[in-house]
Amino acid sequence: MEIDPLPNGTGSVATTTTITATAASNTTSTPSSKLSQLTESFKLEHQFLRVPFEHLKKTIRSNHRTAEKDVSAVISSVADVTDSSELSKDDAVLSLTSLVSRLQGLKRKLEEGSRTENLQAQKCRARLDHLESVDAENLSEWNSVRLKRILVDYMLRMSYYDTAIKLVQSCKIEELVDIEVFQEAKKVIDALRNQDVGPALAWCADNRSRLKKSKSKFEFQLRLQEFIELVRAENYMRAILCARRYLAPWGATHLKELQHVMTTLAFRSNTECAKYKAVMGAKEKFTAVWFSSFDEVLFDPKQWDFLVDQFKQEFYRLCGMTLEPLLNIYLQAGLSALKTPYCYEDDCTKEDPLSQDNFRNLAMPLPYSKQHHSKLVCYITKELMDTENPPQVLPNGYVYSTKALKEMAEKNNGKITCPRTDSVFLSFRRSFGFFLSYIRSGVSHWFDSRVLRTQLEINSICVHDDLEILHFGQG
Repeated sequence: MEIDPLPNGTGSVATTTTITATAASNTTSTPSSKLSQLTESFKLEHQFLRVPFEHLKKTIRSNHRTAEKDVSAVISSVADVTDSSELSKDDAVLSLTSLVSRLQGLKRKLEEGSRTENLQAQKCRARLDHLESVDAENLSEWNSVRLKRILVDYMLRMSYYDTAIKLVQSCKIEELVDIEVFQEAKKVIDALRNQDVGPALAWCADNRSRLKKSKSKFEFQLRLQEFIELVRAENYMRAILCARRYLAPWGATHLKELQHVMTTLAFRSNTECAKYKAVMGAKEKFTAVWFSSFDEVLFDPKQWDFLVDQFKQEFYRLCGMTLEPLLNIYLQAGLSALKTPYCYEDDCTKEDPLSQDNFRNLAMPLPYSKQHHSKLVCYITKELMDTENPPQVLPNGYVYSTKALKEMAEKNNGKITCPRTDSVFLSFRRSFGFFLSYIRSGVSHWFDSRVLRTQLEINSICVHDDLEILHFGQG
């Protein structure tokens, strides 16, 4: 229905309706744009869904193998009892009783496995519901939960397990984080830090097919370390048996490393042989020509730290996680828009995040941001310099905004102090004197009025007679 204008021709009702509709449209467009940005950020939520799904697949495979193994053993036992003609009645009863007990144990395993699968399936469902629940009304709350998830992920990767658990419990986001997965990895990490390769080798055995598919050499590195520890303990016979049983099968693909490690039987880390004598700084000299640096790396206790890092990378890859913490990825996404060549200069402003070494290291592999239009920001006021607040050049070549210099001159009786060099400049009372600023060349000088006629390509000149003010031209 159309609304007729009022008799005076103003049409105020129609105008009011139009304004209201426009305001409502603007209010709606803002959340809509945020939701579209959020939709783009969902591309980073790959790990959020894949980790519980991969964990569920692993549980299903493990339960299937267990059931298949036990059922196969029961069928084999039944066949033996059936085929045995000399079996007495008591022996038959005993065998059947054993089979019943075994089937009852299998039933308990299957029930426990089913409960675990259901819990993991519920976690997958909860995460799908969490992603679908976001809308314009709860966007702020949803982003807050996402930030907490990212922080928990970072804490778990950095081994701050207790802090991560407390944050999860206080925020009640148990179904949205992967504490159980990281606790599984914690057992292997703690064992490696205690110089025990047993749990790590057991983990490799459970995931051998997937590690082989990804061409991982983590198990080979564990076997190398096991061999080195036997040599370190001077248990040479066990070291040789270990090499024959576990290292020899890797000779086809890792012959060079195998040859190097076997030399430790003859040239240990404390050898006096000049060609193989250990040199300080093994980690930095890993690529040295002689075997000595390689041997020292193998005997170096820091090799266990390398194995911990290697395990983390393999574990993240198999679980469908990003190799870098999510916090680093989100920070790099923001830093990529801020990174410019100026950020790595010594006089970079402290307000710039890239003035800090940690952020610089994080942004090192990132390309510089593409800037279509340059912006000048005043070093003093941190405000944008434009036509309303033009840039001014001091005689020492540093640029500041007009507003900053005027405020400084008013507060200090006409004195202007450069915050970078502590140089002090005064305003002058001179007849026919003027200050020339040529920003394009970065040169500023005082000139006499007679020199004015001989200057070429002058951008901006202002002559002041008996005025206590400096005016700086713009290039």
